[in-house]
Amino acid sequence: MEGEVSHGPAAAIDVHEMRAIVSSDTMRKVMAMVQKVARSSAAVLITGETGCGKEVIARAVHSQSLRCNKPWIDVNCAALPEHLVESELFGYEKGAFSGADSPKQGLFEMADKGTLFLDEIGELEPKIQVKLLRVLDGIPYYRLGGSRKVAVDVRIIAATNRPLEEAVASGRFRSDLYHRLCQFQLKVPPLRERPEDIEALSAHFLQEQNPDLHFSADAMRALKRYSWPGNVRELKNMILQAVVASEGNTVELKDLPPEIAASVDLVQAAAATPDSAEVAGLEELERRAILTALARNNGHQGLAAEQLGISRRTLSRKLKQYKIEMEAEPADDTGGAPARLGSLSEEQQECYRVTSETTVQVRAQNGAQIQAKSLNISAGGVAVSGVDTPFKFTGPLEVEMTLPDGPPIHVQGELAWADVYGKAGIRFKTMDPATRTKFKDWLRRKQTEEGWEV
Repeated sequence: MEGEVSHGPAAAIDVHEMRAIVSSDTMRKVMAMVQKVARSSAAVLITGETGCGKEVIARAVHSQSLRCNKPWIDVNCAALPEHLVESELFGYEKGAFSGADSPKQGLFEMADKGTLFLDEIGELEPKIQVKLLRVLDGIPYYRLGGSRKVAVDVRIIAATNRPLEEAVASGRFRSDLYHRLCQFQLKVPPLRERPEDIEALSAHFLQEQNPDLHFSADAMRALKRYSWPGNVRELKNMILQAVVASEGNTVELKDLPPEIAASVDLVQAAAATPDSAEVAGLEELERRAILTALARNNGHQGLAAEQLGISRRTLSRKLKQYKIEMEAEPADDTGGAPARLGSLSEEQQECYRVTSETTVQVRAQNGAQIQAKSLNISAGGVAVSGVDTPFKFTGPLEVEMTLPDGPPIHVQGELAWADVYGKAGIRFKTMDPATRTKFKDWLRRKQTEEGWEV
């Protein structure tokens, strides 16, 4: 992924031999978080439903990292036969088993200095989980049938459509491996929660198939109101079918699969208001449509109202009218907290970087001082720009800055790194307890504002 995600109607982003189409605010936030996570070497766990775009996110992390010019190796753990998993991951020596006529590098060796993407990580057998954990901890390993240890430097990105927390609780997945893989977690929302992306992706796939075609208003309305259980993968297949079925230069509602076209009929019927008691049966249809929309969106009233073609206030009135009781609604982007991107553990919160520009005063023991601008701020330090090149301060440093919408910070630090472009990193050493408490509260607030559970 090159550069920042623009805030236009839709952004087409090249992501390591793939293309990401981003239009919704939710996915813009995910992509912004990808840029931050990519800067570290931490392992990343990407979660989300099948077909929602987890591999695109994984490739984006790699392409934004310092390893972007190094190997990218991906493997679907669910597709590997059980008896071949170990040899594929760790390689084997000649004669290790029948048919091993020559030595073979494993995927870890192939990805050395680069990134290894383990898709469907939840499918790994317990025996392989143990060996994988040792390698992730940096311990050299043996090839199958080998006597020489192999050491590699690999960044791991894993993905799963299963709730690994439940697998850990039931003993099907090792808790220590889970925590090692989940140093950062990125949650990719399903397509039904981002209707803006449905429109942008549909147009993109249609242009790929036939640049002369476009969607009718009814067809696009149906696409945005369908629940898409297969997510982006299902959408792409459906567009191909619609192109084949269409006549002329417009994809009409009749060209879409019946289950998608039917979603419009149900919503329009449900949105109608009965004129008299004689059409009371329509009220039941409306009630069912509301329940269906809520179920499709996991109780999210804002998204349900949008799919039904009614306002949020109208939906609330209908819920009272039909005495439909709701549990606490999931947070969203419309008048409440931002959509959840995932969760950050205490360890992850310490590593988290808030992109923020504020004035930073730095003083050395000899009295020399500079004024710089912050690039990002974490619990462990601050990255600044606009300093002398090279950065000449040594020894203890006094750092002062006022956080945007936050408290003033006065902390002792030391130089962590500097480059020839006027940028430097300062590691925080000591901070008085009262200031640290306010500082951490500010960081947690920023993390929450960006959509993380902390």
